[in-house]
Amino acid sequence: MGKKKQKVVLPPELPPDVPEDEVEVSDEDLEFVHKNREYAGFVSKLDTQSITRHVNRVADAKEDALEFEYEKRARKKPLTEDNKQKEVEVVDSLPVKTLDGQVYYRTASSKKAQIEDETLGENDDVSRDNGVVKLTKAEKRAKQKKLRKEAKKQVKEEVTEVEEEVEQSSKAEVLAEVEKDLTAEESNEKKKLRLAEIGTSMLEDPEGNIKHLREMFKICKEGDRYILELGLKSLLAVFKDIIPGNRIRLPTDKELAMVVSKDVKKTRFYESTLLSVYKLYLQKLMSLEKVFGFKRVAIRCICTLLDANPRFNYCDTLLKAVIKNISCTDDVIRKRCCDTLKSLFTNEGKHGGEATVEAVKLIAGLVKDNDCQLHPDSIEVFMSLTFDEDLRKPEPSKQDTKKIKKKFYKTGRRNMEIKQDDKKKSKQEELSKTREEVKADYMSAAFAQDLNEKRKIQSDTLSSVFEIYFRILKHTMHSGSEENESITGPFGKHPLLAPCLNGVGKFSHLIDMDYMADLMKYLRKLAGGSDDVKNASDSVSSSLTVTERLRCCIVAFKVMKNNLDALNVDLQDFFIQLYNLILEYRPGRDQGEVLAEALKIMLCDDRQHDMQRAAAFIKRLASFSLCFGAAESMAALVTLKHLLQKNVKCRDLLENDSGGGSLSGSIAKYQPYASDPNLSGAFATVLWELTVLSKHYHPSVSTMASGISNMANANNQVYLANVSPQQAFIDMSLDKENISVKTTGGKRKKGSRPTVRLAAADGDDKAAVVDENVVRSKLSEHFMLVNEMEENERLRRELDRAKLKVQLYKQYKKQKKRRTM
Repeated sequence: MGKKKQKVVLPPELPPDVPEDEVEVSDEDLEFVHKNREYAGFVSKLDTQSITRHVNRVADAKEDALEFEYEKRARKKPLTEDNKQKEVEVVDSLPVKTLDGQVYYRTASSKKAQIEDETLGENDDVSRDNGVVKLTKAEKRAKQKKLRKEAKKQVKEEVTEVEEEVEQSSKAEVLAEVEKDLTAEESNEKKKLRLAEIGTSMLEDPEGNIKHLREMFKICKEGDRYILELGLKSLLAVFKDIIPGNRIRLPTDKELAMVVSKDVKKTRFYESTLLSVYKLYLQKLMSLEKVFGFKRVAIRCICTLLDANPRFNYCDTLLKAVIKNISCTDDVIRKRCCDTLKSLFTNEGKHGGEATVEAVKLIAGLVKDNDCQLHPDSIEVFMSLTFDEDLRKPEPSKQDTKKIKKKFYKTGRRNMEIKQDDKKKSKQEELSKTREEVKADYMSAAFAQDLNEKRKIQSDTLSSVFEIYFRILKHTMHSGSEENESITGPFGKHPLLAPCLNGVGKFSHLIDMDYMADLMKYLRKLAGGSDDVKNASDSVSSSLTVTERLRCCIVAFKVMKNNLDALNVDLQDFFIQLYNLILEYRPGRDQGEVLAEALKIMLCDDRQHDMQRAAAFIKRLASFSLCFGAAESMAALVTLKHLLQKNVKCRDLLENDSGGGSLSGSIAKYQPYASDPNLSGAFATVLWELTVLSKHYHPSVSTMASGISNMANANNQVYLANVSPQQAFIDMSLDKENISVKTTGGKRKKGSRPTVRLAAADGDDKAAVVDENVVRSKLSEHFMLVNEMEENERLRRELDRAKLKVQLYKQYKKQKKRRTM
């Protein structure tokens, strides 16, 4: 028989031990207890001693013993659902942990059931030894194999579950994105429709619907990129239509405290709302102007607002934003800003000239801050300025009435007549005063400016413009020094010089005579002429291109032409520079239009030249015509013909005598590389270049050369030039473009010879039809002559070297003889 079972009665569970400090009694609980004392009276009658005795029924119980009893009870907790007291064997009182991690107590009934299950599951071949079942190796392998299969199956199930969860989550994300896009499109459509409704209502009744303007700006602020651009453009259209032509002045505190009518209140509300939303709109534009993707839209809105309402509030902010971008690298932004400034300069009636003065001053500050390194378009806008020359004239002085009275007394008139005259004059004075008052009232009502204000605005604008021009000229001179020679901006070395010279040439008649001498001095230095400091002028001219130096010469002659009566300046230095620049010209590098303009202004425009100078230019232009294309050759020949027509004695250069021209000059031998035309000795040579040019490949050039050669037979007749050098160059350039388009654009059959239409030699509208074979033959003849000339030059250089060697050898022999003696 087994051992007797011992029954253990466990103590009841105690509530959790909570410190008294943590016990919180609410006011509601206290109130409930006070109200219901009769129900809570049994608490005071409880026998606390018996309760403590029942809990601490263990003999000599202490805190440690009590805790041990509770821990023991937790280890022997019954496993049945009905929480009854179980009898546990003493041997099996310790818990058992399964493979799943569960802990339970073994009872007699559970042990018996376990033994029955084991016996049912065992095979007959299984041997038992003291109740322990031993498996064979085959059974162990089979069992392990089964466990592996179950593990793999479990892993596959887990993987499939994870994949299904991922698919479901991805599908949910895609659906969420599609729903989001659909909702965004729907919201965008709603915003578009709302913008259209508000814009239409604002254009129909601005004062009645001004409260919706804030909603329109809010939609523009909260939308995406497309809605933002659409909102900006919609607000631009609304503001452009409803903004008044004058400034809005908000009422002061005293004016707001006054009692006014409903119409005045409505007008004040309209103006304040318009001005506040307009200010927010401008702040939004200024912030977007710094963002790359929105810069073009913001600049477009700014330029349109400034052009439409240059008198309205915050026009200074718009003007600063426009001028800041007139030198932008983006061509679209720069062109729009420059067009806006040109419109402001042209339409001064919108703003009375105030915006013009402010714009010119801001551009002057921009030029100074960037050290003259801006895009040429930023200064080219000044060409749109217009100045009223009548404002510069002094006002006619009024006659002094006292002198008239004295004159009357001297003539011996009677006192009555003088009194009558005084009465008449007093009446006239009263009439003139009333007329002036009426005129002043009319001018104030019509927002017209006074003549003094116009004169002041024009003088301020002109002084700022010439301040910019002189700053650019001075900077160009200083940049030619060795220290600043390597400084080159993004727009070139001297980007503002060309538009500056054009502006000086246009407004030179408005320059004060006190500054004229300094201007001519700067131009002479920039052109490379002689000055007190020769090295400085050479360094400045070397830093400029041929085109820029030619522009300086052109501007100098324009200034002289506009101020002919007041100036007495020698232009010999500029003629010397033109004479030298003709040799330095290169067609691919320099601008032929500028050279043609210089030839026209300096040599052809109604100017009498010295005979030696005219002959030197004729010879230089004939040599120049051999070296370059048809356009340059034609411009040079037109100038040459003009000089021969006005200087009859220079036609002696057309005679082919053995000793040169028939007119003997001060210099016996021609100096082709002389820097001064007066020292070249051009009368000692002949124009043999015309014979070569008469066989030129271009029929217009050959015809012109032949016509000039025949001028020697004219009996002292002076012809008027039909075409200027500038016009001849342009016509020949256009003919060249037409020829290239015809030869490359159209397809033709093999063996066919297209005809080419060329301009006539005399500049008429008649066109010459020439076969390609003729042009080819003339081209071959021309280049054969050029090759022969180059070969002759090479042989001459070798001959000069040989002569020099012989001379050196003779000098060496003489020195050797002297030493021996």
